[in-house]
Amino acid sequence: MIRKPLVAGNWKMHATETQALTLLEGMLPGLIEIKDVDRVICPPFTALSIVADQLTGTDIYVGAQNMHWEESGAYTGEVSPLMLKSYCQYVILGHSERRAYFGETDETVNKRVLSALSHGIIPIICVGETLEERESGKTEEVVQRQVREGLKKVELDHSKEIIVAYEPVWAIGTGKAATPEDANSVIAHSIRAVLTTEFGNPVAEGTRVLYGGSVKPDNAREFFSQPDIDGALVGGASLKAKDFVDIINAARP
Repeated sequence: MIRKPLVAGNWKMHATETQALTLLEGMLPGLIEIKDVDRVICPPFTALSIVADQLTGTDIYVGAQNMHWEESGAYTGEVSPLMLKSYCQYVILGHSERRAYFGETDETVNKRVLSALSHGIIPIICVGETLEERESGKTEEVVQRQVREGLKKVELDHSKEIIVAYEPVWAIGTGKAATPEDANSVIAHSIRAVLTTEFGNPVAEGTRVLYGGSVKPDNAREFFSQPDIDGALVGGASLKAKDFVDIINAARP
């Protein structure tokens, strides 16, 4: 089954509105020329509106970096799906930084996933093991649990809309990347294995699974050459216009 590659840029807590415009201006000519890879820009909340405006009329998508599961309420500092729908087609959920620094759990990630799907926003669900878990031989156990729990109660029809991102925690922002072969193995034997069990082989084979963790222009093509890696969730390199465009070009079939 042919899965269209997807590359998303997670700007994290970087870029004021002015900086976001400058960054987008630098990458937009290159992004517009690429048609055979889905491109998603995930700026901070404060820049969502201005980035969405700039991308109107293009086939480049906008994503948020997080989302609460409730539509409204007394949740100071949170952003709801209703607030995002006007700007975003995608949302990153369960990123390891959210789990590590802000107390997100498999259960709350699942609530966010179900809410995103019910509001027509495509979730990019992040899973991955820590260095300690990896060295203890628990990679498969941890990743399978995160996928299984994150997708609880997702209906079969909605299962076709999800995207999973394998991001080994020890490789995020460290300059260390999993080998392409190791990343592909985890995706094939842990992530797609759970998808097969939960939703059947057609869904498992049709779901796009990204790799994230120190993806750069000089190693991107090695990852994308692996049969089970369908793109990337890019952090630091997405803040450099040329690097981000080069990574997306490397993902082209």
